[in-house]
Amino acid sequence: MIVTKHVSLDDDCIKKMQPYEERHSGNFSAAIREIIEKAGKSGIPNNSTTIDNSLFKWMLTEIEDILVPDNVIDELIDPGLMDSMLKLEEYLNYRFNELSWGVEIALKYDSNTSPSEVLLELRGSSQRIKLLACIISQFMVKNSLNDSSLEIKSVIYADNFIKIEFSKSNKKDSMDSLARFFGHNDDLIKTIKNRPEFWKAIVSRHLHSNYNMVTVHKNYFEDLLSGKVPLGEITIENLARRPIQEIALKEMLNLIKVVYENSRVVDTVEIDKDSIILFHTYRNGEAIEKLKKILVMLLEANGHLYQARSTANMIVLTHRPDIGIKINEIVDALKTSNTRLDKELITFMEYLKEVKSVPDISMSLTSLGRRIGKSLMVVYETENNIKNWDKENFKKAFEIIDSKIHRESEWKVEGKNLVYIIRKCNIASEGDTFDKYLCHTGRESFKGALSYAFGNRAELEIKKLISHKDKFCEVVIKLS
Repeated sequence: MIVTKHVSLDDDCIKKMQPYEERHSGNFSAAIREIIEKAGKSGIPNNSTTIDNSLFKWMLTEIEDILVPDNVIDELIDPGLMDSMLKLEEYLNYRFNELSWGVEIALKYDSNTSPSEVLLELRGSSQRIKLLACIISQFMVKNSLNDSSLEIKSVIYADNFIKIEFSKSNKKDSMDSLARFFGHNDDLIKTIKNRPEFWKAIVSRHLHSNYNMVTVHKNYFEDLLSGKVPLGEITIENLARRPIQEIALKEMLNLIKVVYENSRVVDTVEIDKDSIILFHTYRNGEAIEKLKKILVMLLEANGHLYQARSTANMIVLTHRPDIGIKINEIVDALKTSNTRLDKELITFMEYLKEVKSVPDISMSLTSLGRRIGKSLMVVYETENNIKNWDKENFKKAFEIIDSKIHRESEWKVEGKNLVYIIRKCNIASEGDTFDKYLCHTGRESFKGALSYAFGNRAELEIKKLISHKDKFCEVVIKLS
């Protein structure tokens, strides 16, 4: 039975009904029936006014930088609409006008069915179009991955307006672009939700200690417990997603700032061009020296030599490219030299005499010596076709090196161990004078050679070091 009644509607109501009327080709009665049917199914009007406006704004603010779950996206927008940009644009405008969001959505594309370039424009309330930009971007990236993946190239924000550029790309870059532009906090929220008790405990401890907690990688802590000098390169490489040797110096300094500040190893880090200053509250002098050594060796692993000095509450690291250039020249010469090895070693030592007077240069000499020691082993194994190092060929290598630099030494074999004794070192001592810098460098070059040859299989025990009083040096190499 059809009942005919007269209903009076004002202009505002008619405007709200217009999308329904257009969808039914001007059939006003059909539009009314659709509205009544939807109201009957939901029990309440299907629009955002069912939520208090201030509450709705708060909800929109809280979900910024968080991606919408895939199943919600699928319920909002039919994945099949990705086959037609024209139909997708029509549906989006219908769907969100139906929700009374008051937004305008425009899609511009180079192909309706398989676009390689798409421009999305949204106009309306700032908070609402931000959420819509995220939802539509997720839909387009997610549903283009199997064919021609669309990557978000840029997002431009203006007053009540957002413009997003998409371009054909690969699956990884497309997914990464979502996180970069719309999901800054997505991984953070997911991580906390997966282990809430763990993160509550961590946050609580930091708060109760006034952020005096230190959080470091387990390998770093293990090295500290075993008395080694930890570099912390694992954390930096994980952040950079590539080996430490491939990280540019500018990026390396920024990563040190991020890692050392966020782990609370130091309070703050300031970067001035290629120099770096770390502010701390440590009181123990040995602890400060160890931290200084860690930083110098970390930068050395990155391929750069730094001069380090410390005061009561800060460590200053100054780049020394002049030393690095000279080291590279010497290393290159050692790699290609056969008969000129001793001449290059003498040149190297003469250069050390020029730079050793710089304050705290001993930190750089540590790295310098280890690089030279490694290079000597590389040259020797190449010339002698050594595939695997053992105690015999290592002993023979240093017997030859010592003879070239006029250092008097002897070796003893004690079971699996090697005992290395230097009776006279013309490099570090001459007559009654003793040069601790050159001695330090020579000792570090030996450590560098040992590390290259045996890695973690060798442990060095120092019995005696040459000094003003003791005229010989003795170390024990324990091989596992």
